[in-house]
Amino acid sequence: MHQQLHCDILIVGGGINGAGIARDAAGRGLSVVLCEKDDLASHTSSASTKLIHGGLRYLEQYDFGLVRKALIEREILLRSAPHIIRPLRFVMPQDKGQRPAWMIRAGMFIYDHLARRELLPGSQGIDLRKHAAGTPLKDCFTKGFAYSDGWVDDARLVVLNAIAARENGATILTRTACIAVQRTGDQWNATLRNADNATIEVNARLLVNATGPWAAEFLHDTVHGRAGKKLRLIKGSHIVVKKLFDHPCAYIFQHPDGRIVFAIPYEHDYTLIGTTDIDYHGDTDTVAIDATEINYLCELVNHYFARPITPADVVWSYSGVRPLVEDDKVNESESASEVTRDYKLAFDTDAAPLLSVFGGKITTFRKLAEEALDLIAPVLGNHHGAWTAESCLPGGDIFGAKPNNRAVLEFDRFVREMQQQYAWLPAALLERYARAYGTRLMLLLADRSGLAAMGKEITPGLFVAEVEYLQRYEWATCAGDILWRRTKCGLHSTGAAEHELEAWMNRSTGR
Repeated sequence: MHQQLHCDILIVGGGINGAGIARDAAGRGLSVVLCEKDDLASHTSSASTKLIHGGLRYLEQYDFGLVRKALIEREILLRSAPHIIRPLRFVMPQDKGQRPAWMIRAGMFIYDHLARRELLPGSQGIDLRKHAAGTPLKDCFTKGFAYSDGWVDDARLVVLNAIAARENGATILTRTACIAVQRTGDQWNATLRNADNATIEVNARLLVNATGPWAAEFLHDTVHGRAGKKLRLIKGSHIVVKKLFDHPCAYIFQHPDGRIVFAIPYEHDYTLIGTTDIDYHGDTDTVAIDATEINYLCELVNHYFARPITPADVVWSYSGVRPLVEDDKVNESESASEVTRDYKLAFDTDAAPLLSVFGGKITTFRKLAEEALDLIAPVLGNHHGAWTAESCLPGGDIFGAKPNNRAVLEFDRFVREMQQQYAWLPAALLERYARAYGTRLMLLLADRSGLAAMGKEITPGLFVAEVEYLQRYEWATCAGDILWRRTKCGLHSTGAAEHELEAWMNRSTGR
C-alpha cells in the first residue's frame, strides 16, 4: 500500500515539543503531518519527574530568564489543563552543612515574585516537629521550607496536544518512522514507513525536526545536514516504591553533590523518587536504570526518612534521556545538573525551510511551540498569531471554554459532580477518569448506564470501555501504551493481565 500526503508542515517527533508545535500550527490554519516512530511520548516526554515548575535550583545558576519564563508558563498550563496538571506543595528539610536559612528564604522570595502568581500560595518556613511532613523524617530534621509548584501527567500532556492538533485538522501518524527526506526546490519530499511496512510519501513546504535526543542524529543521517547545536545527552532515572508517607506534600532534597531529588506522592499508593543526572552515551532507544542509580536514590532517601528503603522495595522504574543544549562556556567535566534546560530553535531558510528544536523542558513546551510558529508561520504566508495561551487543552474546559482560575481552584467540585452524575461507577474510578480525561470522560462513558456496560475489567480499574476509547481516540495500539502511558494501571496489573490485554487488543484490531 502506498499513500501520498501534501502539507504545509511535516513534524518528525511525537514528544511534547513535536505535539505542541503540531497543536499550535494546526490551530493557526496550517496543514500538518506529524510522524512518530514509536508511540506518542514513548521516550523522554514520559520519563520526566512530572513537574510543571519554574526550576527553583536554576536560580543558583542565575538563569533568571528561564525561571521567569517557566513560572509564567506554570500558571498558563495550570489553567489550560486543570485535570492533568494540579498544584503540589513541596517541603525542603534544612540539612546541616547546606545553605544557611537566610539564603534559602531569599531564593524562595525571588521564586515567589519573579512572575505573576495567582493560583499558588507563597513559600514559608515550617517547623517539622509540628508539620505533617516532619512525621516520616528522621528526628534530626526540625526545620524546613515549603513552596508550591505543579504536578503533571506528562504522557497525557503529549496526547492531549496531539488530540488538539487532530481536532484542528492535523494528521498524526504513530508507529511511523521518517526514513528519508530530500529537499527538492522549495519543498521537502519525505518517505515514511509505518508498522505495517507500508510507505507514505509526504510533500511538505517546511520540515520540523522535533526528535529530541535524536535531533543531531536526524540532521546528520537523514537530512544530511550539519547538526548546528551540540547536544549533551543526560540520563534521568526514577524509582517507584510503596508510599513512604500519607500527607499530600512532596519533598525536595538536595544532595551534597549538588543534585536535586524529589519524593512525590504517586498514584495514591506509591512514592515517586528521582531523578538522577548522568551523562549518557548508549543506545537512545533502550534506556534503563542501572543498579548504581537505584542505590544512589535509595541512599539519598534513607538520609532523610526514618524508615529506610532498599532496592528490593522498588516496584517500578523508568529512565529517559534529556537532550540538553551544550553551551560553549560549559565543558564536559562540568556537572550534568549545570547544563541549561532552556531550548534553542535553529531555523534554516535556505530553499525549503527547516526548523530544528534543541533541548527544552516540559514546562516550557507551549512557549517553545509558540515561538517556533512565530518564526515559521510568516515564511508560509500565515499571519494568524499566537492563540494557545487562551485555549484549554482537550478535557480542560471544566468551567467554560476559556482557561480560568476556577477550574484549578474548584476541580474537586467537578470530581464530585461527575461522581454524582455517574453514581453507578466506583467513586475512586470516577476520580481517576476526571483527572485523566476531564470533560472528555463524558465521551468515554457515552451510551453506558451501568457497570455491566463497561465490559470486562481486564486488570484492576481498567475496563474494556476505556480500552476502546483509548484505541479510538488516543492512538493506543498495544498494552504498554495503555498500562504505562495513557494510564498507570500497569502498577496494579500482573503479567498475566498484561498478556490478556495485549491479546484482547490484537483481536479487536484483527491482528
